[in-house]
Amino acid sequence: MLHFSERISAGDATVQTTLTLPWAKRTKSRQRVRLDDGREAGLFLERGVILRSGNLLRAEDGTVVEVRAALETVSTVIIADSLQMARLCYHLGNRHVELEIITNRIRYPHDHVLDEMVAGLGHEVSVEETPLEPETGAYGGHGHHHE
Repeated sequence: MLHFSERISAGDATVQTTLTLPWAKRTKSRQRVRLDDGREAGLFLERGVILRSGNLLRAEDGTVVEVRAALETVSTVIIADSLQMARLCYHLGNRHVELEIITNRIRYPHDHVLDEMVAGLGHEVSVEETPLEPETGAYGGHGHHHE
């Protein structure tokens, strides 16, 4: 089994394979995974490391893998008005919902109860399959920036 313990820069090596994980698994620093080519591997990263799509990891044997965000069922709300967007982020954040905030758009893990709340606040919710890249928060160590 391959052991990955090092995150590296894009120019440091050639990618040999990929590792596709949903958001919940990209926040765990120690776990057993299956690479996209079928091999088993273990992640032994520093505590608090959050993997983003495009990150590279190097195994002890030199194998380099590119992390990819898996498709997930998410709820998406498109909002043109910045005040309404701020209000919706407040209400969802107050419920400790992980949010991906993009210009004029909010995404969160699909939850029909939250979707009903959002609709009750006057917004249209669409459910889609797409990668999720939520904000990590002020204390998450590494902020995340979008478009």
